[in-house]
Amino acid sequence: MNNLNDTIAAISTPLGEGGISVIRISGKDSFNIIGRIFSKSNDGTHKTDFGEVRSHTIHFGYCMDGGGLVDEVLVSVFRNPNSYTGEDVIEISSHGGALVTRKVLEVILKNGARHAEPGEFTKRAFLNGRIDLSKAEAVADLIKARTDEAHRSSLQQLEGSLSRYVNQVRKELIEITALVELELDFAEEDVEFTKKDELKRKCMDTIKDLEEITASYVSGKVIRDGVNVVIAGKPNSGKSSLFNALLKSDRAIVSDISGTTRDFLEENIIIEGILFNLTDTAGLRMTEDIIETEGIRRANEKISGADLVLYLIDSSDLKDEMAAGIAYYEKNIKGKNSILVFTKSDIASPDFEKTELPQCNIVINTRDDRGLTHLKKEMVKRVQEKLSDAGSSRVLLTNHRHKLCFEQTAESLRNVVASIDGDMSGEYVSVDLRSALNRLGEITGAVTNEEILNYIFSKFCIGK
Repeated sequence: MNNLNDTIAAISTPLGEGGISVIRISGKDSFNIIGRIFSKSNDGTHKTDFGEVRSHTIHFGYCMDGGGLVDEVLVSVFRNPNSYTGEDVIEISSHGGALVTRKVLEVILKNGARHAEPGEFTKRAFLNGRIDLSKAEAVADLIKARTDEAHRSSLQQLEGSLSRYVNQVRKELIEITALVELELDFAEEDVEFTKKDELKRKCMDTIKDLEEITASYVSGKVIRDGVNVVIAGKPNSGKSSLFNALLKSDRAIVSDISGTTRDFLEENIIIEGILFNLTDTAGLRMTEDIIETEGIRRANEKISGADLVLYLIDSSDLKDEMAAGIAYYEKNIKGKNSILVFTKSDIASPDFEKTELPQCNIVINTRDDRGLTHLKKEMVKRVQEKLSDAGSSRVLLTNHRHKLCFEQTAESLRNVVASIDGDMSGEYVSVDLRSALNRLGEITGAVTNEEILNYIFSKFCIGK
């Protein structure tokens, strides 16, 4: 872990041109550092003793580098423990520009601060007891939120919905574990502090609750990360045209030449509040072209991992070609969550009217909004059906790490039930109860692992 005795600093706003930038300092030497570089006058002669300044106040003045003026700034003061990190914190608001912001940071580093690692401010907030681990992860999710639902779920987790549930379950399991282990101390006296039937019922009720919440990850993943949609079909079936039409942008190259798309393209759109991650793939066909073959391999890889597949068939093709496309869809794609889409309806061949089409297909023309609107509605419908199938729970899981912890907790409790059914000694029950407690504790950080912490906070931006 990074040294908590260091005073750290970083730019907390994105680099670029804007109205203001914010540079954050945190640690025991924060007030001394700002005292050395801040002046109320632009000649550097009017210093301020920030050790005497009240918390949660803002001060106008100048950032100085020795005798040289760097920028006109506002300095916000936060005394420990009432700050984001739980330490003494200074936030400097400078003019928004990459050069001036870097110059302010350079002066801070020159005067004793260390450049913060990614996520180190939030990591300190966790280590100093300001927030638990699940709330720290909610901060990262809130920053990355792209939709209203993602924003809402991140705020709920930040406000402690997951933490409250985990802490309540852990409290109940701790009480049970204490009784089981107390029994072990009085094993020779044959004293029973907890009835096996009651312990089994409690574990089974908790397992059912954990499984219900784990099932919510299907919905949570969609809310947090979006729906992975792959547009697939043979060459020249209109994949890139549909990709562009959905994006309302000429993102992909459209050509009558087969095999134009050699690799996949990815972009995001939001439809009715749902984030769709679109992937335009290489046309599926047999080819001897090495590069195109690799593109097709990648296309199949994307299809296998997709949440939704839009499989396109060109309605201007001859009857046999359309029949072959339908047969391929029926054999290889239909089992997935998929939509069969017939394209180029404006130039459909006479054979199209005679072809027996599968049910639940959509006919589009990328120059006509009616078909595209129908397709979008069907995409949203498929996602909503998937979300409803996942059920509802008091807590919505959006994080894969949390899902794994819940699954491992449930597995440990199943082992407890198996030990009770097998009339095994209390030592076996105790070991599995403690395993369940540890798995749950990893969610909030009640049980910590340095590798897990470093992994989580390395995904944060520097300055947060």
